[in-house]
Amino acid sequence: MFNPTRLSTARKRRQLTKKRLAESAGISQLTLTRIESGQTADPGDETVSALAKALSYPVSFFYQEDCEELPVEAVSFRSLSSLTARQRDAALSAGAIAHLLDDWITDRFNLPEPDLLDLRNEDPESAAIALRRHWGIGSKPVPHLLKLLEAKGIRVFSLAESNKNVDAFSCWRNGVPYVFLNTFKSAERSRFDAAHELGHLVLHLHGGTSGREVEREADQFASAFLVPRDDFIANVPMVHSLQQLMACKHRWGVSLAAITRTAYDVGSLSEWHYRELCKQISYRGFRKNEPEPMRREESVLWKKVFGQLWKERLTKDHIAAELGIPVDEISALIEGILGGDHEKVRTVSSGAKLRAV
Repeated sequence: MFNPTRLSTARKRRQLTKKRLAESAGISQLTLTRIESGQTADPGDETVSALAKALSYPVSFFYQEDCEELPVEAVSFRSLSSLTARQRDAALSAGAIAHLLDDWITDRFNLPEPDLLDLRNEDPESAAIALRRHWGIGSKPVPHLLKLLEAKGIRVFSLAESNKNVDAFSCWRNGVPYVFLNTFKSAERSRFDAAHELGHLVLHLHGGTSGREVEREADQFASAFLVPRDDFIANVPMVHSLQQLMACKHRWGVSLAAITRTAYDVGSLSEWHYRELCKQISYRGFRKNEPEPMRREESVLWKKVFGQLWKERLTKDHIAAELGIPVDEISALIEGILGGDHEKVRTVSSGAKLRAV
């Protein structure tokens, strides 16, 4: 039976208005509205084929069970005011597609179980310390944050939008945490975004994740988690130059601007010196173009998944066919965090535990 909610999901993914889709499919806007609202139970094969072609989606996609749409209030969108309704809806619909993909993978592999804490009653820095302690990493730097998150049961995907205006976001679903990263940003920024979303997952568990205060808390958590105060002070009691901070940024895996702010916050920089260094960073264009950029972190879990699937001669095309979704949707959700040839990943590296069911 035709599923009108899936038509809505596909239309939002393609960021099309009803008017634009109706024109592309050669039907009236009223007809499309009736179909999408469920008033027309059986649109007919010819109409469905026209809609599928206009959306570049397989016809089979529209004849399956509902996609679980992500409610806006449950998602940690930052800068929501800067997003258009279409951008927001497209990102949320990408999340729904990611859930389909995750369900398919979960049915075939034993993925790491979520291992997070409910830290809603903690301040951001205390929460960061508590989670580090729980995960047994103390105050040492985290060289591969993405690998750590996956090992702790967090499902990480790329944002399927080639748009820097769409920030990373996170959500919970059936007890499983999800993080979507914008990999069109610098590696340092994407890493901070991942820590920021981790903050939302433990500080604002299933609660409101919008507003300046919760964003400030998530930023504070990310800073404290990536660069523990006691470790920074022990290694850098006093900052003397921008070059010294360059070494610091590599040690802790954050941007030059972020490590400079940390140095000021912990007292390793005077206010005057901090302002002078900020001027240098801006003058030299380091806020827009990160100096000595770090290598982008890549997913360990997805490499394992595709490595195992390749042994069975299964590729993204097979998954897409089973799910009835365009292969480009799968590519968009994993390309940014997988790296290399994700069609034929053969190597299986250590990290998150994974085995076929």
